[in-house]
Amino acid sequence: MKNIVVLFMVWCCGLAVEAQELNAKVLINRSQVSNTKSGVFEALEKAITQFLNERAWTNIQFREQERIQCSFNINISAYSETDNSFKATLLVASTRPVYGSSYNTTVWNMNDKDFEFNFQEFDQLEWRPEQVDNNLTAMLAYWAYIIIGMDLDSMSPMGGTDVLRLAQDVCNNADMLGGKGWKAFDDTRNRYAIINDYLDGSMEKLRQLQYQYYRTGLDQMAENTETARTAIAEAMTLLKEAHEDKSLSMLPQIFTDIKRDELVSIFSGKGSSEEREQVYDILSRINPSQNTHWEKLKQ
Repeated sequence: MKNIVVLFMVWCCGLAVEAQELNAKVLINRSQVSNTKSGVFEALEKAITQFLNERAWTNIQFREQERIQCSFNINISAYSETDNSFKATLLVASTRPVYGSSYNTTVWNMNDKDFEFNFQEFDQLEWRPEQVDNNLTAMLAYWAYIIIGMDLDSMSPMGGTDVLRLAQDVCNNADMLGGKGWKAFDDTRNRYAIINDYLDGSMEKLRQLQYQYYRTGLDQMAENTETARTAIAEAMTLLKEAHEDKSLSMLPQIFTDIKRDELVSIFSGKGSSEEREQVYDILSRINPSQNTHWEKLKQ
């Protein structure tokens, strides 16, 4: 009987060790596509959900409760039954919990406007990193690695490097597929630009920012709000330096877009006037399109 109990405990531990990294919610919006049977869209949603959630993307041990909460909202703009082709946009987002609170903070939020692929109702989605031959699975794998890598960067300094390099490998290998979003210099916000800028040595300050913002900032809010706010203000200096080191990169602006409301909540009417003025100056230079919101920091 004792041996049975021990084996059961080992089996349960194995379940915890082998838990996949992602807990992704997938939503297919086909409202722009009419006169088409729903079967293929339902199959697509199910296939993508299984593809993202039932695979171990890395050899890192995640417990079930540690799985990264993320969403893949796919808005179909065109579908052809003739060649099973889809044109769509993908809104991909991920969050992480803030320690000592019930608050989940957004780590990544991006609208991929070049989400084009082929899919038939009974297709099985498979992933072979050494043979990237399908645009749909390449795009999903790329974003899975981005989500995992950035989550790891928020937990330890430069912690997501190895996983982010996997995203870069996908990008480099998918270039031969001829799909949009993979090529250099086509777009400052496409998949190529995002991963290559993020792993560029000149963007190292941005990656240091991720750790300081989350671990020494947000995660300390419940214990000492003032100290945590000061750490976040100091992290904004790293954002400024990253922007100065590679002024053409859109990553600092993307970060401020993602964190806009959160930053306003943290600093508006709180902390020292010097902190608020410093943060306002940095954010208004990097992302002047959001100045209406940054003005609230000075109130």
